[in-house]
Amino acid sequence: MKVGTALSVLAQPERPDVALYNEHMALGDLAEPLGFDSLFALEHHFTGYSMSPSPLQLLSYYAGRTKRITLGTCVIVLPWHDPIRVAEQIALLDVISGGRTLMGFGRGAASVEYAGFRIPMEEARPRFVESAQLIIKALSEDSFEWDGEFYKIPRVSIRPRPISHPEQRFYASSVSPESAEVMAKLGFGMLIVMQNEWPKAAEDVYRYREMVASVGHEPRPPIILTNVACAPTREEAREWALRYLSEKWDSIDNHYHFSDGHLGSVKGYESYGKLAKTYTKMKDASYRSKATDFYLSIQIVGTPDDCVQQIAELRRLTGMDHLVTEFSFGSMPHHLAELNMRLFAERVLPALQRDAAFQGVIDPTAEKTQAGDDRLFAPA
Repeated sequence: MKVGTALSVLAQPERPDVALYNEHMALGDLAEPLGFDSLFALEHHFTGYSMSPSPLQLLSYYAGRTKRITLGTCVIVLPWHDPIRVAEQIALLDVISGGRTLMGFGRGAASVEYAGFRIPMEEARPRFVESAQLIIKALSEDSFEWDGEFYKIPRVSIRPRPISHPEQRFYASSVSPESAEVMAKLGFGMLIVMQNEWPKAAEDVYRYREMVASVGHEPRPPIILTNVACAPTREEAREWALRYLSEKWDSIDNHYHFSDGHLGSVKGYESYGKLAKTYTKMKDASYRSKATDFYLSIQIVGTPDDCVQQIAELRRLTGMDHLVTEFSFGSMPHHLAELNMRLFAERVLPALQRDAAFQGVIDPTAEKTQAGDDRLFAPA
């Protein structure tokens, strides 16, 4: 099984952005020496929710500082970009990294970001589909032309040409059932940000595999992104998680404004309407405490042995073959984030990468545990 780490830099009012960035980039520099298989960059804009406006630019930096690690995005939000520029940047990163790319895409759910880029949210889904199709064509054909709804492109060629067929390693994050169907038809793999109970995530994987197979593609194991609090004792791990993961609630709603319910009336985002109830309840202390306990239960929290067991269960349910971890969240001090990452690398990583229990492909459809209420918290 492959194991990576992601850099998600949350702004803090008391600290300069550059200080936070330096700390997270130091964690990025540790990924390859500590034995991780991949390093992922996010995309967000304007609010400080995750200060990563250009994931391919950030990964280009690490392409020059690493030799073997896979460089991935989780995700590039396609409706905000000119797809030809995205294809060029992917091709260039593929060349300078020696083919070490793995691209994740999404359509985004924050109205503040759509407003900042002057793109109507109602166009998100068709823009995503057309951009994805165009990028695949641009990277797979020596020259191409395009006559679509949003883009009219004369015959051109992407240069330099990519060296490793990055278009065959495309994944997409999907929250809504409608988006999942779109991703399946494109032949993308599934990238899951762990935000719901594991049996529910497993059900999403089952449905996705069926959709992918029904349109003639071979289902791939999902990639799962999750927070990790790995500490010498369970008490320490839970203390870190309770304090720093619980800080995510306010940052999520400050960015997405789920609590006001506005997404329920936006074309293509109707399924997000249910988030309003969840985030409104967060203002109640008793519900917030229960929700935090639930959120902690679907992340990886505990001693190294606990982490191995939890990841084994998540793999059994979903069939994942690539786990992407986050070790720094909320206002966690840098020294704790590094301790978290180093302990995981020393005690958990070897088991995931070498033990027989984590090798090979798992078909998760044999496991159909009953899920409870759908408690969804946030997209990527």
